[in-house]
Amino acid sequence: MRITDSGVGIAPSDLPHIFDRFYRADASRSAQNIAGHGLGLSIAKQIVTAHHGHISARPNHSGKGTTFTLTLPLA
Repeated sequence: MRITDSGVGIAPSDLPHIFDRFYRADASRSAQNIAGHGLGLSIAKQIVTAHHGHISARPNHSGKGTTFTLTLPLA
């Protein structure tokens, strides 16, 4: 499954860390002050890993937004 957004994207320096617990990208990159604790992607990765799957993120070719890819085994 692929999920793509068209937001501001994730800085290349942040990509290796986005699945770490409590990691928050530089707040100055966001036009809005978005609340959160940096747990959502970490929890998603733990769930996917527990089911022997894989989750990844990559920047979109347009330079805006990010594509997340989620793969789970059939059985």
